[in-house]
Amino acid sequence: MLAGLSAALAAAVVFGFAAILQARAVRRLPTSYAESAGALLVLLRQPLFLAAVALNLVGFLLHLVALRLVPLYLAQAGISASLAVAALLAVLTLHERLGPLDWLAVAAVTVGLVLLAGASGDIGAVDASGTFLTWLLAAIVAVAVGGYAVARSRSRVAATLLGFLAGLGFAGSGIAARILPGLTPAQLWDAPAAYALPVSGGLAFVLYSLALQRGSVTVATAPMIVMQTLTPATVGLAVLGDGVRDGWAAVGVVGFVLTLAGAIALARFERG
Repeated sequence: MLAGLSAALAAAVVFGFAAILQARAVRRLPTSYAESAGALLVLLRQPLFLAAVALNLVGFLLHLVALRLVPLYLAQAGISASLAVAALLAVLTLHERLGPLDWLAVAAVTVGLVLLAGASGDIGAVDASGTFLTWLLAAIVAVAVGGYAVARSRSRVAATLLGFLAGLGFAGSGIAARILPGLTPAQLWDAPAAYALPVSGGLAFVLYSLALQRGSVTVATAPMIVMQTLTPATVGLAVLGDGVRDGWAAVGVVGFVLTLAGAIALARFERG
């Protein structure tokens, strides 16, 4: 349990640093590239942006470890702490100013994680049935179809819906990582979840990028945070058998709500 929680928190710190490096790289772009399709090519030549990409890969590996060792609700909530890390780093490196509500949100994430860790029980099943895998793959296809339809629409709520679907995509990748039969090449080769993980994660990345193009960071990120945290937690508890310490259910609920609410409040620091 301690190793898994440590991995989740380490991933949060790494993701927080990556978000700040990415924000600094983007802010160095000339104004003429602000909404240009060539912006990514320019960013790929910036050491700061490349460092952010590398850190995100390290964070993913740490998150993968956490997903294998602690309940899904704790692993996913732990990643929310990356927003608190990004907010604090923004004060130090980007000269952002946190208002009283921002500091309250940072405190909420911190206290929430402490309560959630205290209430956390044993991890549930790792192996999943064929029926569960079928539903997971069907859900990924449904997210892709829904994302395509929303991306083509001109609805005022497109950014929110795309963020919502991106959150489901990230949730799918987290669930897929949890049910991997192992991490050796031989085990991954025959595991449908090993293919569902990158497909769902890549789909989520695209949908979130589209959401950021359609609306503000907060509008795109808040629904994403809700779905990528709440969905795996529900699946872990209801289907995969994740446990809660006896008599600590109420504490766990309070901790989860505090962490989620604080992360949503800090959503604007997701991209600096």
